[in-house]
Amino acid sequence: MIQPNIPLAERMRPHSLDQYAGQQHLVGPNGILRRYIEGGVIPSMILWGPPGVGKTTLANIIANQMKLPFVALSAINSGVKDIREVIEQARKRHGTVLFIDEIHRFNKSQQDALLGAVEKGTVTLVGATTENPSFEVISALLSRCQVYILKHLTKDELIALVNKALAEDEWLRNLNVTVQEYEALLTISGGDARKLLNLLEIVAEGVKGEQVVVTNELVQQVAQQNIVMYDKSGEMHYDLVSAFIKSIRGSDPNAAVYWLARMIEGGEDPKFIARRLLIASSEDIGLANPNALLMATSCFQAVQMIGYPEAEIILSQATVYLATSPKSNASYKAIKQARQLVQQTGNLPVPMHIRNAPTKLMQEIGYGNNYKYAHDYEGNFVPQEFMPDGVANRILYDPGKNARETEMRKQLKSQWGSKYRY
Repeated sequence: MIQPNIPLAERMRPHSLDQYAGQQHLVGPNGILRRYIEGGVIPSMILWGPPGVGKTTLANIIANQMKLPFVALSAINSGVKDIREVIEQARKRHGTVLFIDEIHRFNKSQQDALLGAVEKGTVTLVGATTENPSFEVISALLSRCQVYILKHLTKDELIALVNKALAEDEWLRNLNVTVQEYEALLTISGGDARKLLNLLEIVAEGVKGEQVVVTNELVQQVAQQNIVMYDKSGEMHYDLVSAFIKSIRGSDPNAAVYWLARMIEGGEDPKFIARRLLIASSEDIGLANPNALLMATSCFQAVQMIGYPEAEIILSQATVYLATSPKSNASYKAIKQARQLVQQTGNLPVPMHIRNAPTKLMQEIGYGNNYKYAHDYEGNFVPQEFMPDGVANRILYDPGKNARETEMRKQLKSQWGSKYRY
C-alpha cells in the first residue's frame, strides 16, 4: 500500500473533546474549557504550552463543536493586512473564531491590529504560543484574553497515542506494525505528540518486509538518518540552552560560544537567548560583577533593535563577558532563603519604629517612634533592628568568595559586628 500524502499526526488529529488526549485539567469532566464549550460561549484566550501538546487541535475542536466560523492564521507568514481582512469578514458573520498559531511572533503593530476586534467581540481570538505570553504578548491584548497552560503529555498518554494509531490508521495496519519498545520513540520526540507519530511513520516506512517490529535500536538508526536533531521548540531546545548556561556558569567562554552558535544555526529566537543571558547575569554572577547585569540588559535591548544576523555579534560579546566574569550566586541564594523563611514564619508584624507614619493618629500610637535616620550619623550608618521579632539576626545574604563580595563582607562585619556573624 502506498503511504498517504497526509502525515500520520494529521490523519490522527482528534475532532472532539472525547477523542482529545491529555489536558484533563482543561477539557476533562470538570475542565474549564469543556464547561465553556458545552455552555456555548468561549472567551478570547491564549493557549500556552510546549510543542505537540494539542494547542492547534484544541482550537479546531472548539470551532467544530460549537459550529462556529473558523479562520486560522500563522504569525510566521501573516501580517496586519491579513488580520484586517479577517476582521472585515468577521463583521459579516457572527461568532468567528480567529486562531493565530505562534502568536508570540507577531510584532506590536500586528497585535495592536487585533485589539479592537477582540474587545468588541467581532472575533474570538485563540492564540497559541510556546513562549511565555507575559513576555511576548502586549499587555493590552493579554488583558483581554484568558491564558490557559497546556502541560506535557505523560508517558502513558503518549504510549496510548501510539497504540491508538496502530489500531486505527489503515496504512499502519496494512504494514502490520507492532511496537516492542517505546523508549526511543518517546525520547527522540521529546514529548511532542506530533513528532512522536510522524517518527513512528518514518520508522514504519523505512522497514521492508511483511511485518514491522519497532525497537529502540531501529528507531535510533532511522532517526539518525531522517530527523533534524535541533528543534527550537522541542527537547533539544532545552538541552542546548541548558548546556549554554552551564558553560557560562562554569566560566568556559569557548563552550558557551559553541552552544550559542548551535542555537543560532538552529534558528533560535535571539530574544530568548538574550533573556537567558539576563537571568544568568544575576543568578550566576550577581554582585561579584554588577556590570554583568548592565551588559546583559544592553545586549537584550540591542538584540531587540537589530535582530539577526548582526545580533549574533552582540550575543557573542555578552556571552564571553559573562563566561569570563567572576561568579557568585549569593543574591540568588539570599532570595530563595528569604522566601523559605517567610513561608515558615508567615506575616510577622513590621517593627513599630520602621513603620510609615503619615497621619497624626499613627504617630500617636507609636508608628515610627525611635527610628534612627541613617544619614544623621557618621558614615551614614547606625545599628538598629530592621527584622521582625522572631527572625532577628538571621543571615540571608552570605557574600560569595570573590574580590568584590569579600570587600562587602568586611564592610558588613565592621558595621554589624557580631549581630550577623560576618
